[in-house]
Amino acid sequence: MDNFLDFEKPIADLEGKIRELEGLESGSDIEINEDIAKLRQKATQQLKQTYAKLTPWQKTQVARHVDRPKLNEITAELLEDFTPLAGDRAFADDHAIIGGMGRFRGKTVMVIGTEKGKDTETRLHHNFGMARPEGYRKAQRLMKLADQFHIPILTFIDTSGAYPGVGAEERGQAEAIARSIETCLDVRVPFIASIVGEGGSGGAVALASANKVLMFSNAVYSVISPEGCAAILWKTRDKAQEAATAMKLTAQDLLSLKVIDRIVEEPVGGAQRDVPAAINALGDAIEEELQELDKKEPGELREERRRKFLAIGRLETS
Repeated sequence: MDNFLDFEKPIADLEGKIRELEGLESGSDIEINEDIAKLRQKATQQLKQTYAKLTPWQKTQVARHVDRPKLNEITAELLEDFTPLAGDRAFADDHAIIGGMGRFRGKTVMVIGTEKGKDTETRLHHNFGMARPEGYRKAQRLMKLADQFHIPILTFIDTSGAYPGVGAEERGQAEAIARSIETCLDVRVPFIASIVGEGGSGGAVALASANKVLMFSNAVYSVISPEGCAAILWKTRDKAQEAATAMKLTAQDLLSLKVIDRIVEEPVGGAQRDVPAAINALGDAIEEELQELDKKEPGELREERRRKFLAIGRLETS
């Protein structure tokens, strides 16, 4: 892996030494191979120790890693015959949100998710995963289509939030997000949402108001970014680390608060180190949850989903 985070510098140094030794041509190949094996063992141990004690801010950095699993990779790995469905039938097609139908392990599903892109060109094309109103209206259209034909809905979220531009606000960004949440809570089919990277603000909730909310172990999910929170509370973005801790944005915190339903463990060193393994682990979790939801009646699915979200943050008094 070439893209290392700041706190991974010791690991990067070890892996750099391994690459140097692998590039050597020498008569003492046995000694070099022994050195490489020792360094690999040390690097693996260092990786395990580092990722076993990540702070909330470090997990935020991991969640934003450029090599994290992206929606296009997820659909390619988990779906057969994926057919994208474009446009909101009112204004335009938003490339930050991709949706369509495909077969997930033998079952037809509707997939909707945010796509950030992998490099400069694709990130610009997908607007860094920040959807405009037409993206959320496309999501509403596809959710209603799935509901009409009794097709389960799978959503995948990786966004810092909805696009805050003037044009988006003029076209009703807040209303589009609210209507998307309303549609999530209204459909009568099995609905599973997965937070695979960042789950930021209402832009994430608009696709994540599901029967079951799954989350990668190093993903984050919050009402605002740590930098945004720090800027509001402390008037400086330099307090982002403190904000990340206070916000309880990690998968482990959110499971204890009952905001999410299940944590999907990532490979050692994060999903970015073994994208296929991470995606398949997520697929296994989705399959298990989908089998349970398939046993429930449509009305029961909708009622359970509504109760679940109305209960979040409710103060219980004795």
